[in-house]
Amino acid sequence: MQKPSILAFLGFAAVTATAGPAAAMPLGPDARVCESGGPAMLVKVSGFRDRVGKVRVRSFGGDPATYFDKRHALAWIQVSVPASGPVEICVPVRAPGLYAIDVRHDVNDNGKTDSADGAGASGNPDLGFWDVVFKRRPPAAKVQVAVGRTTVVVPVQLKYFGGGR
Repeated sequence: MQKPSILAFLGFAAVTATAGPAAAMPLGPDARVCESGGPAMLVKVSGFRDRVGKVRVRSFGGDPATYFDKRHALAWIQVSVPASGPVEICVPVRAPGLYAIDVRHDVNDNGKTDSADGAGASGNPDLGFWDVVFKRRPPAAKVQVAVGRTTVVVPVQLKYFGGGR
């Protein structure tokens, strides 16, 4: 029986050490679009207070005056919040252009905006609970994301407005 050589072992060890952790799989019904390179936005949501409920991502395009108006949402993707790991949601786009993203963490999964929910948007503008309730919109230049023919990463940091779970 032939013994494995030390060089073969060192080569295996070097490949294993440099491989790193596996990439996170995007969530959502169109995850394959991000995996194939786009055009899409890969929304990386962070800052979850609790790993419960649902997270909703909406995309908007066209006239900036219609951003964050649910009647003008291009995509509306809702997924359960995973118990651990990154939350990366793939949002495909039809064509290159300027888009905006909003995110809501519906902590109690009741489909309504409550004071315990978290929210965020592309560009991470300052948002308060009353901004969300009264539908005050951040400046378009702050939230716009330029999407070409590839997948663009859009980081969104959640902010929570009130107490409790």
